[in-house]
Formats: sequence, C-alpha cells, structure tokens
Amino acid sequence: MATTADHMAVRAAALRDLLPPVTRRRTRIGLVAGGLGTYWPQFPGLLPQLKESAAHVADRLREMDVEVTDAGFVSDAQEGARAAEELRRADCDLIVLFLTTYLTSSMVLPIAQRSHTPVLVIDLQPSQKMDHASFDTGAWLAYCGQCPVPEVGNVFRRAGLPFRSVSGWLRQESAWRRIEQWIRAAHIRAGLRHARHGLMGHVYPGMLDVQTDPTLLATTFGSHVEVLEFDDLRHRVERVTETEIRERMALARQIFTLDESVREEDFAWGATVSVALDRLVADFELDSLAYYHRGLDGELHERLGAGMILGASLLTARGVPAAGEYELRTSVAQLASQSIGAGGSFTEIQALDFEEGVVEMGHDGPAHLAVGARTPLLRGLGVYHGKRGWGVSVECDVRHGPVTLLGLGQDADGSLSFVTSEGTVVPGPLLEIGNTTSRVDFGRDPGEWVDAWSATGVGHHWSVTVGRHTADFRAAASLLGIDHRQV
Repeated sequence: MATTADHMAVRAAALRDLLPPVTRRRTRIGLVAGGLGTYWPQFPGLLPQLKESAAHVADRLREMDVEVTDAGFVSDAQEGARAAEELRRADCDLIVLFLTTYLTSSMVLPIAQRSHTPVLVIDLQPSQKMDHASFDTGAWLAYCGQCPVPEVGNVFRRAGLPFRSVSGWLRQESAWRRIEQWIRAAHIRAGLRHARHGLMGHVYPGMLDVQTDPTLLATTFGSHVEVLEFDDLRHRVERVTETEIRERMALARQIFTLDESVREEDFAWGATVSVALDRLVADFELDSLAYYHRGLDGELHERLGAGMILGASLLTARGVPAAGEYELRTSVAQLASQSIGAGGSFTEIQALDFEEGVVEMGHDGPAHLAVGARTPLLRGLGVYHGKRGWGVSVECDVRHGPVTLLGLGQDADGSLSFVTSEGTVVPGPLLEIGNTTSRVDFGRDPGEWVDAWSATGVGHHWSVTVGRHTADFRAAASLLGIDHRQV
C-alpha cells in the first residue's frame, strides 16, 4: 500500500514537471572527527580504523541532500582550534562532531564556541558489541567513543552551549534515523536563517494576533523581511502580455479542474496576477510571501488582492509559500514545513464535529497543491467572505492520513516558539466554498483540543503538514534557540 509520503512524492513530482521549484542555498553541514592523539603511536592500527569510520559518516551525510564541509580528523587541541576556524568560515547550519574514541573536551570546545553554530555530537562504535575474547586495548579503544560524551556534555553546559548527542553503532539504522532528524532540523534552520520574507500590503484590521515585528524575525532566525507595496505588483501586472496570460491559463488547466462557476474574465485576471507574482518573487528573491489589502469598490488594488489566489497557490507549490491576511508568522511556519518536504498549507479552525470527534480546518486563499487528496478545483466566487472582491479561488482537501500542525507562538516578552500537534485527517463531508479543508482527529474531545491548542500562544492561523513531524520541529526549535510546545 502506498504511504502518505509516497503519495506526496508522486504529486510533488508531477507538479515539478509543470512548476520547476525555486533554487535555494543548500543546507551546509560541518563535520569533524576526533580522537586522542596519544593513542596513535601506542596502537598503530587504531587511527586508520577510526578514519575509515569517519569516511563512512561523511558518505552517509552527503546522501542527505546537504553540502558537507569535512574539517578532517583532529588529534589534539591545536588541531581542534584549526578545525574550528575552518568551520567558522564555512558558515554551516549544523556541525556534526564525531567522537571516534576518547578525546579531551579541550579539543572540541573551540569548535562549538568559535563557529557560532549548533553542534550535534555523535559516537558510533564500529559494530554492535566487542569481541571480548579477541580484543586487546587497541581494539577496545575503537569502541570508546561513548566515554567522552558525558565530559563534552558537562563542558558544553558549563559554557552555556546546548548539548545534543546520538549514541549508537556505525551501521545502526535507528541511530542514523536520529541523525537524519537533526539534519532535517538543519534544513529548517538553513531555510529560515537565509530566508527573504515578502510582506505586501497591510495588516488585516483588528487581527492583533497576526501582527509581527519584522525585526524579531531577523534577531531570532536571521531572516530578512522585504516590505512591499501592492504597487510593486501593479507595476508588474501592467507589463504582462496576452501571450503570457494564455500560457498561464493553459498551465492552470493542466493543474486544476475548473468548476462551471469560473468566469473567463476572472480566470484571465488570476492568470495575469500569477505571472506578475512570479516576477515579483524573482525580482525581490523572495522565499515566502504574506499579503493583504482591503481595497474599496472594485478599485485596482482591491482587484489585485482578490486576484492573488491562483498565483499564490502556484508559488506555494513551487516552494515559495504564500499566506493571506498579512500572516507573516504563518508564512514562516509554511517555509519551515516546506524545508523538509512536508508541504505546509495555510489553515485555521472552521468548526467542530462533536459526533465524529473531529476538528474541521481550512482557509480561503492559497493552498499547497501537493498535499491535496485529489486534483485541486478552481471555483468562481462572487464574494470573498470577510474580504472585499471576487474572482477564482482554490478548493482542495488535505488527503487522509497523518498530519502535523506547525504554528509560531509568541509570548509576553516577544519570544517566538514552535507549536505543534499531530492528528489524522479522516473522511467526511467538506464545505464546497473555495477553501482548502480537512477533518482532523486528534484522538480527544475536539473542544478540549481547541482549549489546549489555544493556550500555547499560537495565533489563529498555522501550517498543516503531511506526515508526523513533531520530532523534526522540536529538533529545529533546539537549533534555532526557541521553545517548542506540543499539544
């Protein structure tokens, strides 16, 4: 039976054929292995064996869609300091420190201090256990990588550095799954650390929870927020040609089913705005986009805001997540989700079904097309609820199976947090109103779930992702230096 991940991969591959994904900086992983140099002249066969293990680790890491900077093998504090400088220059998103045998903490503390990069300590002995009958001291020392782990943990704590470790054996797949989780977390850190978030228009009046200080994203993640005007979009709309409009409409017909409610002129307008949005994203090198404009009586800026949904959905499918209602924190959550290939569609609570025990979720506006259970629908709407304007909207239902919600919470001191909850999308009736919708079973009374979720500090929008990813987001929060809260 095909898994949820398989389904999403097939859908994503089909979309990639039509919508080539944007190219971003690859996640950078630093690697340094080490052991106590005093051992090498004492046991001549030990160092070659340990270096062979280090080469295996490097090969496994390179299979994880990352760029690896291998600082080599360190045997004393001086070599550790040189490795620290090399990794500092490499601007890594995570450093993997491989303790192959005992070493002193003085050899590795500079690597964590000078690089200003999160560190993952790993100790992977050559096999499941020693052969006690045949081992001598030199053979035993190859299995002694666990010995310095508490020492390094103690020194990191005393230095005020977060400590993370994975202990196991070299070809233990369960250990490598734990390492892979930290690499996925590094993908999220890389995505947010180098992101350029577009923020276009103005905040939805009265939504106090969505108001976000752009400086906070720079100081928390390293992200840049590019403040845009709807005139930046208008300027590009005016330069879209009739040929480009026809081509975009043809592309949309390959991706969407067009409902009979779609009016040709509204479809053409959505296609026009879509072409202009692509140029806006390219010109400003955006990695995400949050937008809103209230407008008045059908004037041009209102029509631009109303025409965003088609183009914003196509951008999201390409890996540039878009969120309406000026929801900057949710577009950040969507980008974090996108960074690990988990989708990330804009959503909120719609209603509760106490008979079936589910929370109904959804939102109007852009959808992540790769998470859908079926071909997405373009529906024509004569009015947008809670917003001015009219036009084409995307209707999509999240496919059945496990999902993870990711929202960004904020506390009284301004600090951000990752807030997650795992549930299962189940069958049942859905509204046909041009929204992305789902019915999520959290395994508890839906009212109790809403109370617990709302108490975390999350806003009323978040990203819905396909699969179980709480562990990934928890690890990413650790690398980013923020809290993680799970409901």
